[in-house]
Amino acid sequence: MQITRRKTKQIQVGSVKIGGGAPISVQSMTIPSPSDVKATLEQIRRLEEAGCELIRVAVPDKESARALRTIKAQMTVPLIADIHFDHRLALMAAEVVDCVRINPGNIGPWWKVMEVVKAVTERGIPLRIGVNAGSLDRHVLNKYGYPTAEALAESALITVRALEDAGFTNMKVSLKASDVHMAIDAYWHFANQSSYPLHLGITEAGTVQTGAVKSALGIGWLLMNGIGDTIRVSLAADPVEEVRVGFEILKSLELRHRGVNVIACPTCGRVEIDVVRMANELERRLSHITTPLTVSVLGCVVNGIGEGKEADIGIAGGQGVGILFKHGKLVRKVPSEELMETLIQEVELMAKERASEQDGRANEHDRQGSSESPFSPANQKDLPVLSLDAASSE
Repeated sequence: MQITRRKTKQIQVGSVKIGGGAPISVQSMTIPSPSDVKATLEQIRRLEEAGCELIRVAVPDKESARALRTIKAQMTVPLIADIHFDHRLALMAAEVVDCVRINPGNIGPWWKVMEVVKAVTERGIPLRIGVNAGSLDRHVLNKYGYPTAEALAESALITVRALEDAGFTNMKVSLKASDVHMAIDAYWHFANQSSYPLHLGITEAGTVQTGAVKSALGIGWLLMNGIGDTIRVSLAADPVEEVRVGFEILKSLELRHRGVNVIACPTCGRVEIDVVRMANELERRLSHITTPLTVSVLGCVVNGIGEGKEADIGIAGGQGVGILFKHGKLVRKVPSEELMETLIQEVELMAKERASEQDGRANEHDRQGSSESPFSPANQKDLPVLSLDAASSE
């Protein structure tokens, strides 16, 4: 299946292009308050090493806002400031960061939003309109009675159109909910009525396991239908895990190719090697490689090369002796106790050779499909167009 992405307006957050056919970027958010500059920078460096392309920090107070300049000076990826309630913090952050995120549901009267718009316009940086099911604009919430997908989409569209009326279009939008169905429907409603780039996420998704599953379902469904320009996998865990899961989602859909993709058999009574241990160890020891490679670990030689034929390289276990194969062809037999080290050495060598072949180009390969767009009239989902009231000007 080839995926045709929804055509969107393109914006730029620092050095990263979002929308307009640009690669879908992976972002995350730091845990420490920016006022703890040392802890924040330590986490930022780990995120950068993991391949995170945009990093967002919460700015809860003036001390945190003042720390942004120091933090920004020591980063290699764009910095986004996340602001709630106090628009003055957004004004301070706009002087330093590459993008400001506000929630129209809790930022206050419209004149405060316009002050933020003026600040980001003067800096030439974009705004992210972040609508959240847990903090909807009270006028919209009063209309629907409780958070719904339609309420999320309407809140976002009211804000977007009010900003357009003010002459501002340099923005991206998110419509997050912890309920997967609600988030999917909200994004679909919005995507059918606006061409602004979308930041995808299932908020408050949960732990590494449950959160990864919810995010893969929600974000994955939207991406498969051409919706989404940048993603964050929200996990109650080390944010580095968010980046890893994010890239795994993109790799599984053939939308981005970064680093080693380990595929392994599900194990059964025929396995001759410890597939579970080896697959996990491979992911850990090869996490530094950014060159796109698919590595296969198979527990026995029953199907062997046949099951791993789509891999760049792999191994299959046997009684005392396993096999090493590349691109579906047997290379040599290897004693079972040497399989792991042999595979790691061969993968690292292959990664260096492939990087050399790319002749200095970035070690990422981004592929886009060319099938009929799901946003053509014939493929539109039967959803009502929302009737919007004017934005509140209180």
